[in-house]
Amino acid sequence: MASSSTSVTPSSHLAAKLAHPRAISSHFSSNPNSLNISFPLKNGSFKLRRNAPSITLKTLFAHDPKAAVVTKDAWEKSVMNSDAPVLVEFYASWCGPCMMVHRIIDEIASEYAGRVSCFILNTDTDFPVAEVYNIMAVPVVLLFKNGERKESVVGTMPKEYYIAAIERILKS
Repeated sequence: MASSSTSVTPSSHLAAKLAHPRAISSHFSSNPNSLNISFPLKNGSFKLRRNAPSITLKTLFAHDPKAAVVTKDAWEKSVMNSDAPVLVEFYASWCGPCMMVHRIIDEIASEYAGRVSCFILNTDTDFPVAEVYNIMAVPVVLLFKNGERKESVVGTMPKEYYIAAIERILKS
């Protein structure tokens, strides 16, 4: 579990724990020494003030991915020339359902370690690979064996769908 910290100046320690990380607004006044930053909360808001005492917030949970990132530069070696069957999740960083599939693929990567190689490919940065396989929407999971596409799972599905596809590949 990775841990990182950021120094902030909250008006209350409890508010720092409840702050929503994606919804931050800042308000500037005509006084250059007065800067207020607000974090909207369910029950009010959390404000940062320029001269308030500092505290440190720690990340309590950081995702430790089990599936490796593959890019167009490593595609041939990692996927097409792999001795083991390969599972590749095509995703985009802005895609919410993709994050749910990431968790499933990471579980599968742990459970099938040594039998199936699991990768993720960002379609925004490696579009040429996605284009070759006609990936028009994400998430899409493709399974390869001996460099040949064998199975695909389109959309967000229960873990059992991915497992069933993997088992078919392993038996073939």
